[in-house]
Amino acid sequence: MTTATLYKTQLIKHCIEAASTIHDECAKILSAKDQYDPVVITETSLAGCGPALVDLLSRQANIVHSLYQNEGQTASSKVIITDQEETRTLQIYNLALKRLEDIASIAYTKFYAYLFKDLPVYWRQLYTDARILKFCLLLLRSPYTIQREPDIGSCHDAVASTHKHDCLDELVRTLDLALILAGAAGERTGRGWIDRALELLRLIWVAESEDGKTSADDDNRPSKRAKLVEDLVASNTGDGRVPIATFSTNEPFTPPVTHPIKKLEALSIDEFQTYMDRPGDPKLGPGPLIIRNSLNEWPALSTHPWNRPSYLLSQTFGGRRLVPVEIGRSYVDEGWGQKLITFGEFMREYIDHTSCSPVSSNRISNNTQLNPEPHNSTTPPHKPTAYLAQHQLFTQLPSLRNDILIPDYCYTLPPPHPTDPSIAQPELSAPLLNAWFGPPGTISPLHNDPYHNVLAQVVGRKYVRLYAPLFVSRLAARGRENGVEMGNTSTLDVGVLEGWDERAGEDGGELENAEAIEEKIAEFKALPFVDCILEPGDALYIPIGWWHYVRGLSVSFSVSFWWN
Repeated sequence: MTTATLYKTQLIKHCIEAASTIHDECAKILSAKDQYDPVVITETSLAGCGPALVDLLSRQANIVHSLYQNEGQTASSKVIITDQEETRTLQIYNLALKRLEDIASIAYTKFYAYLFKDLPVYWRQLYTDARILKFCLLLLRSPYTIQREPDIGSCHDAVASTHKHDCLDELVRTLDLALILAGAAGERTGRGWIDRALELLRLIWVAESEDGKTSADDDNRPSKRAKLVEDLVASNTGDGRVPIATFSTNEPFTPPVTHPIKKLEALSIDEFQTYMDRPGDPKLGPGPLIIRNSLNEWPALSTHPWNRPSYLLSQTFGGRRLVPVEIGRSYVDEGWGQKLITFGEFMREYIDHTSCSPVSSNRISNNTQLNPEPHNSTTPPHKPTAYLAQHQLFTQLPSLRNDILIPDYCYTLPPPHPTDPSIAQPELSAPLLNAWFGPPGTISPLHNDPYHNVLAQVVGRKYVRLYAPLFVSRLAARGRENGVEMGNTSTLDVGVLEGWDERAGEDGGELENAEAIEEKIAEFKALPFVDCILEPGDALYIPIGWWHYVRGLSVSFSVSFWWN
């Protein structure tokens, strides 16, 4: 038995268990005697979706389980299936796929009726279960199961190669939708099941590449270990290019640092606690601080280098993983939006046009299409800025989570908000981690957060400016906008007021006359602030309540750690 076959066997078993688990949970709900049955009144129970939807999900789970059992029996007994039987099975398969898509669609419409924090868990679980069952169905008729493994002679056929690419794309996408949109809700399946399924699929992908079974698929060959080498790693970016060694460090614009933030070499946890306990201004509390060389143990800065596109692609199924990105210069600008795209598309289209080089036609996989125009790294086509911002990427991609360490500073006892203790949030059981990955020019507008923050810089450089919470009345905080509370964000656009950016107001320059604009600029520039440029390996401590403006100078990857 090959390594790939071993993992395929485990993944098939994993899918059978999921179908059985979902069917059993639905059956218990449907067999409950009344609405006061403990099974029904459980807060997370699927019963909240109503008996009709629970019954529909139950029937699809039963179909998935039956199809797997029939497929296994057919493969083991080598019984010849007639065309009529195959047609009937295919009809059942396609109808189940449609029903599961209907269930997911119904569940997703409920997401718009609530703020996500108020969305009943059962709608999230219904969506997740439907996606899990769809994954199981797609896998059943894909090249990634034992039963459907193609003949060796057809593995290199253009159609077979394209089919395999498409199958992998859809399998990964199906589970990523459950992770990103529904938070992979569910106690018995949910995130744990999805993480294991994706890991087994990745192991199959790796094993088949190493076994040479997909030699025509060289552009998607994953890297089993990160290697500090200068040669190209053939990871698929979706258009026949392969990444060069490291991201570009080019900075189109670099603001001057005029009021530098204090810097200290790596502090011990006790030294950092002392820094917070003994501030220079007790009324204000501890100020921002740059801590140098405190991230030296991170694999992301050494053995698993995030500044190499090839490594990031190898950890995202050759760029196939879905990520939510913000489109637009800043989340307060007109026209700003969000969309889900693959990590490879995000890298190729938005991150760094110099990080991918064209490859010869014999290195292009059959399902990609080479841009007919020659790639010109100096004059990339104009696109709006895209930013993977404040996304819990490390929950979605545990392999990248293993490349970073939570700073010890996040386990200290920080002071309360210096001016408004009511802003304090309930105590976190663990620090909140978020990823910030984008091209030059990404902007987080002037805002404040309800937690203490350690902002760790991994790739590239960022400019950060901070204003003390004592000046909140002069920072022109927003209010409620379109039903969303925006009081933690300022109406002041630092880039525009400093002359670094053009005004992006709804009515252009007619919003205010020149005299009023000059007055606003003068008032803004009179406010004291501190600023810095974060380098790779730097950690910036941002105390709770401090207003901060963050600007990506080059391709940049940062990690924030909120704690209280």
